Amino acid sequence: MTVPTQLSTGDLLERLVAFDSTSRNSNTPIAEFICDYVDRPGVRIDKHDSPAGDKINLIISTGPQENLDRAGLILSGHMDAVPAEEEDWSSDPFELMSRQGSYFGRGACDMKGFLALAMNIIVRSSKTRLAHPLVLVFTYDEEVGTIGAEHLVKSWPDVASLPRLAVIGEPTSLRVVRMHKGHLKLLLTFTGRAAHSGYPHLGSNAIEPAGEAIVQLKELRDELESEHPPHSEHFGEVPHPTLNIGRVIGGSAVNIVPDRCTVEVGIRTLPEMSSGELIERVRARLSGALQEANMTLEMTGESPPMLLSENSELYRSLCHEIGQSSTEAVSFATDAGWFQVAGIESVLFGPGDMEQAHRANESIPIDQLHRAESILERLTQRFCSAAS
Repeated sequence: MTVPTQLSTGDLLERLVAFDSTSRNSNTPIAEFICDYVDRPGVRIDKHDSPAGDKINLIISTGPQENLDRAGLILSGHMDAVPAEEEDWSSDPFELMSRQGSYFGRGACDMKGFLALAMNIIVRSSKTRLAHPLVLVFTYDEEVGTIGAEHLVKSWPDVASLPRLAVIGEPTSLRVVRMHKGHLKLLLTFTGRAAHSGYPHLGSNAIEPAGEAIVQLKELRDELESEHPPHSEHFGEVPHPTLNIGRVIGGSAVNIVPDRCTVEVGIRTLPEMSSGELIERVRARLSGALQEANMTLEMTGESPPMLLSENSELYRSLCHEIGQSSTEAVSFATDAGWFQVAGIESVLFGPGDMEQAHRANESIPIDQLHRAESILERLTQRFCSAAS
């Protein structure tokens, strides 16, 4: 077995950024590189294929194989990135650049920087005798709806043996985040009957009831914004669930009565809110105005919200490391929501600022990257090397 040369975190990040792992592409190339890099004595690699077989979740572990008490630690991140199609990039987005104390490149911040430091941590940890497992869980298609994490939690046969503590390396500027909103996606489909617009009585317009539905959804949005569910005080300027009418598609030509219209809706849910109850509120809101409309309502995706107790040992340890005393929350969804479903206590903690992600000239401060690595090394020692 030829052991690959260990790279610096910066050099490893350069290799990761060079992969165009946009969610629309297969992530197999970057996943295979990661596997090749960490493939060393003492490291176990599991590949968990997507249903279509074109994407891969990676579960990479070192330390004891048996883990009946679910001790140890998970370091988790997603391998996909958003497209790099902005026009104002000052350099090739897939070529890592270093300037002004930061690394620049697509995914450098969200979240290949964290992947690089986690990979080097497990490589170093594999050379020591750990009392409890250290596991990397790298997922696919987080950016388009935490799809890889959902598939992992629902179908990977060994999910119940994973450690019950996880650090999700989303860019939080090295703040510890213990709660985030979820994202519920709904699709309304209205069906009518096509006809020449000169003879509208022969058809049934599908767009018109969709327009009525949009008015009702706006009223529901206003109603949600007036509410203050539990934990709302931690969500700053948006302390309530939000409803967004994101896309409306209908009709084929101006001289044809449209026979189909779809309305896509996203609802950002607060921790402990019930998706089922929200769906019923949407259905009830639409039922009065649309009794005669041919409409279907379906859930097309869900990223659950996340809530971790402030008494969690993992949370308290990380807060102690950085001297944090306040509760931090974010309004976007992550893989942590699905990890919580699997009984895994998760925090968000990573280098970089989310405001620098998903935009041209995405960047991550080099000093934050190195500081995060040191903190996570100590955290690994605490949860993986200590005797039971």
